[in-house]
Amino acid sequence: MCTKRTMNGFPILSALSTADAAGLATFHQVADSALAFDGYAPFNEQALYDLQSGHRTAHLVRTNELVVGASLSGHGEIDLVISPAYRRRGFGRTAARELVQAEPNDVTAWSHGDHPAARALANELNFVAARTLLELRRPLLDEAEASALPSGENISAFRVGIDEPEWVALNALVFATHPEQGSITESDLAARQAESWFNADDFLILRNAAGDMIGYNWLKVDGAIGEIYVVGVHPDAAGRGLGRVLMQAGLHRLAEAGCTTASLYVEADSLGPVHLYRALGFVDYTVDVQYRRFAN
Repeated sequence: MCTKRTMNGFPILSALSTADAAGLATFHQVADSALAFDGYAPFNEQALYDLQSGHRTAHLVRTNELVVGASLSGHGEIDLVISPAYRRRGFGRTAARELVQAEPNDVTAWSHGDHPAARALANELNFVAARTLLELRRPLLDEAEASALPSGENISAFRVGIDEPEWVALNALVFATHPEQGSITESDLAARQAESWFNADDFLILRNAAGDMIGYNWLKVDGAIGEIYVVGVHPDAAGRGLGRVLMQAGLHRLAEAGCTTASLYVEADSLGPVHLYRALGFVDYTVDVQYRRFAN
């Protein structure tokens, strides 16, 4: 079941209900075709979690009955991708205008890969660049174990059913100014724990001598590319080199798991973390830019 939005007499956007399994399967097929062609995903993980939880709506972009793209909207955010075979025909411009018109307030949109065509369209629609997200990668070789920790401090695996509240509270503190990461709830954490890639042994927790959680490095092992999913250190423990220790522990763990490449995402203006990651051998892989249009 879908609701069609029209322009100039023919359907452009078809909004999918959460019960439309066939429509959602087509949505993911479009996304997969773009990933295979471009080398990066058109929708980020948080956007897909929002779709799964019903916080955002999926659309198919159609011309007549032919599906030429897919999009997400809701909560002041839009995402759009056109299937590789149907690009450069104006479908993206028409669909983007429809999506923007449906959002009366401030609205943001990601350009994954910072594609020049997306940049030009953003400018045409009066969007301005607001955030830049870097994906960095480095090869994994014979990774050394983490440096020695002060007496009493240790790194161990996340304890499912025990550590959730403490981790959510620490993560909120570490990422207090981050629009997505800092707002993760225990329900959001549970959704990620339900994923096939989740392994508590890949969720490294740093504790002090009193047993309090003061840092973490959550790893995502899913094939040859292992991701530093999120890493953080309690603000009170900053400046002691614990971020580097956690990174070394994570890289060692990824190599042990058989990964050949490590990847991570970081805000370009997070100068301290970016400096650390580059010092550890990470280099640029892709650049994502979030554009924002402010309501008049």
